[in-house]
Amino acid sequence: MSRLQVFFLILTIILLLVDLYAFKGVWNLSRNASSVWKSVWRWGYWIPTAVTLGGLVYVFLNFNEMSENRDFGFAYWLVAFTMVFFIPKLFFSVFHIVDDLVHFVRWIVAKWQPQPTGEGVKINRLQFINQAGLAVSAVVFAGMFYGVTSGRFAFRFIKKNLRFTNLPPAFDGLRIVQISDAHLGSFLGKGKKEVARVFEKVNALNPDLILFTGDMINNYAIESDEWIDLFSKLKAREGKFAILGNHDYGDYVNWPDSEARNENLNNLKKNIAKMGFGLMLNQSSILEKEGQKIAIIGVENWGVGFHRHGDLQRAKAGTEDIDFKILMSHDPTHWEEQVVGKEKIDLTLSGHTHGMQFGLEIPTLGIKISPARLRYKHWGGLYKENDQFIYVNRGFGYLGFPGRVGMPPEVTVFDLARITG
Repeated sequence: MSRLQVFFLILTIILLLVDLYAFKGVWNLSRNASSVWKSVWRWGYWIPTAVTLGGLVYVFLNFNEMSENRDFGFAYWLVAFTMVFFIPKLFFSVFHIVDDLVHFVRWIVAKWQPQPTGEGVKINRLQFINQAGLAVSAVVFAGMFYGVTSGRFAFRFIKKNLRFTNLPPAFDGLRIVQISDAHLGSFLGKGKKEVARVFEKVNALNPDLILFTGDMINNYAIESDEWIDLFSKLKAREGKFAILGNHDYGDYVNWPDSEARNENLNNLKKNIAKMGFGLMLNQSSILEKEGQKIAIIGVENWGVGFHRHGDLQRAKAGTEDIDFKILMSHDPTHWEEQVVGKEKIDLTLSGHTHGMQFGLEIPTLGIKISPARLRYKHWGGLYKENDQFIYVNRGFGYLGFPGRVGMPPEVTVFDLARITG
């Protein structure tokens, strides 16, 4: 049995266990409903499960063919359908567990606590807990549904003004636009109109630099073919630069041989060049104005728990005498392990985490929550240690789950200023 088959088997078991347990709570809530509403509730509950299980069986039986044709559209939408209905049930199950625990504790207390003679102990379920769970599940369902239908295209522009004492005067006011984690294979040929509108806004900002920080594709170079024209329309006065992310190497595909893998990678490199980006493979580029210089350094992917193709020492060679340096590094763990406090790099731009495509951010209230924080210390936004900055872009596209819930796709705009006096 392959790893994929094992994954599907485990996923199916988990889905069924959660479904069965959550249904127990739904059954209790519908106990006093009319027979018609009982049928509506219960059929409405199990139909999505049946669709999901049928879809899993289809993918299980046809995955090899889907891989050969590189057509994962059905699988992506199955993931979306499953999560839209499964995640709310998971939330409901948490409330139902609390309800069962309270019921159990009350039963224990009633069993051992002396009662007045002739009076029985009546233990009712605390239906309000299940009802609260149902309400929360409805909100989660609405959020998941929005994330799949609209959230993945709800692009936001985040602007950051950064100030440095060592920024050369000639580069005071430098404007950088960062785009990261396009994952073009996930768009499945759709969303071009939305992306075109975003790129028009990018060009209207008149950026000096456009920096793409990795994961142009999911696995296959062909995913980027139809996007070349659109990406080539992005304009920046001082140039466009890109690096590779972990997905760009094709490491998650069972290639017939290393030659096929290398050909795929080379085709992606050619496509990125056709888009007008200078691809930085452990390299640097020096920008000069009025005799003053800054360095743009780009490393290949390097991350804790991932393949480490990056070589920072090689990438920054020749930049030793340049005071101000910007590093493009896909995975923020690279900053933690090899940059901050170790290298004289002023600003690092990363991506990779996507903010897990789930979360809640309300800057005015200081709320910044995402499951990504369980894995990454620096998972989204701007961080500073001493005089060194890292910004982790939450991503332009999406992967796995074709949606975004509370974690919109972003384009980041940096205006750099020199501190004087």
